[in-house]
Amino acid sequence: MAEVKIAVIYYSATGTNHQLAAAAVASAKENGAEVRMRRVKELAPKEAMATNPQWMAHHEATRDIVPEATLDDLDWADGLIFSVPTRFGGMAAQMKQFLDTAGPLWGQGKLADKAVTAMSSASNPHGGQETTILSLYATMYHWGAVIVSPGYTDPVLFSAGGNPYGTSVTAPQNGNVSEEVLAAVRYQAKRLVAIAKKLSR
Repeated sequence: MAEVKIAVIYYSATGTNHQLAAAAVASAKENGAEVRMRRVKELAPKEAMATNPQWMAHHEATRDIVPEATLDDLDWADGLIFSVPTRFGGMAAQMKQFLDTAGPLWGQGKLADKAVTAMSSASNPHGGQETTILSLYATMYHWGAVIVSPGYTDPVLFSAGGNPYGTSVTAPQNGNVSEEVLAAVRYQAKRLVAIAKKLSR
């Protein structure tokens, strides 16, 4: 039996955060965790999604493959990895809506002391990736969770852009996240698993 349980919960419109989440899942498993990969529910109407072919294509490709996140996933996990795109410098509404439903667990103290880390993306190099991660962490502070940022604890973080709050990426034009960024994701997930193991003891 795995020492810790990790839920990787993400929202992705065109696939960037799906790639980050998938890399985190693989790393967490490699480091001995039992892992659930979950996507938060899409809230946008199909009319809006239809304006961006990549958005619609990604939704159709993943909706029957990756289960939707539920409160049970938050309750089940010892550690949580979130990946979310920025919307005007904050987390996408789809993720915010999911987190806002967690009041019953929070009220019972079931979200306290969980290890948590986050990743983000934006269309531009200075499009709000850092503030997006910090906006998500603000919720975690209210939960009483333990924030596990990567900081500058490994050289791999610098080649990915050097974000100490969590791995972030400018959404790639060709659709493929770089190996440098994926390496930082894998390290961040490995660190989260290690801290979650210590906390669970």
